[in-house]
Amino acid sequence: METAKKSLAFIGRMVLVAILAYCLGFLLFAMTLPHRPASVAHADGIVALTGGDARLDTAVRLLEQGAAKRLLITGVHPSITKPEIKQIAHGGGKFDCCADLDFAAEDTRENASEASAWVRAHGFRSVILVTANYHMPRSLAEFSAEMPKVKVVPYPVEPEGVNFARWWRDPHAVRLLHAEYAKYLASLVLDRFISRDAAAERRSG
Repeated sequence: METAKKSLAFIGRMVLVAILAYCLGFLLFAMTLPHRPASVAHADGIVALTGGDARLDTAVRLLEQGAAKRLLITGVHPSITKPEIKQIAHGGGKFDCCADLDFAAEDTRENASEASAWVRAHGFRSVILVTANYHMPRSLAEFSAEMPKVKVVPYPVEPEGVNFARWWRDPHAVRLLHAEYAKYLASLVLDRFISRDAAAERRSG
């Protein structure tokens, strides 16, 4: 009986420690969201993850300004055409020749997989990654696991309508950040214990 009580007490302490670690990790995640850099070094390619017009506008602007040779927009809905995206993102002459669309990816892991294939096809060694600031940690984890020999330069974009500066006062921001934090932890677990060997097999295949 005494042993059972001690076991339950130990389990209870471990659960409390796990909850505390989770909460502290979430606070750290929310308080250290990446910011858009004042400038960005030239790279071979740009990869933009769909999910908001600001991401596309930013990626296309970087392409038109000569920040990279080509742009990949990954996760495009099959019903959307390249001319439509050009109009939405205010593309110019470089968009016509040097922008590629990926219609296959449906989540961040598939974004990274499709981008990896695109990088290999063009022989690129560095890419600028454009996505939302809250989405950047998970995206970096996925891209780094998928293409460990490629330099991935983050270029986060802050979505409109979300107050990240005072996120704790915005219920929508709290829900958004918590959902993304949970996905981020899951991606770390998958990359660490499950997906690394599979990614290596895909790269060597």
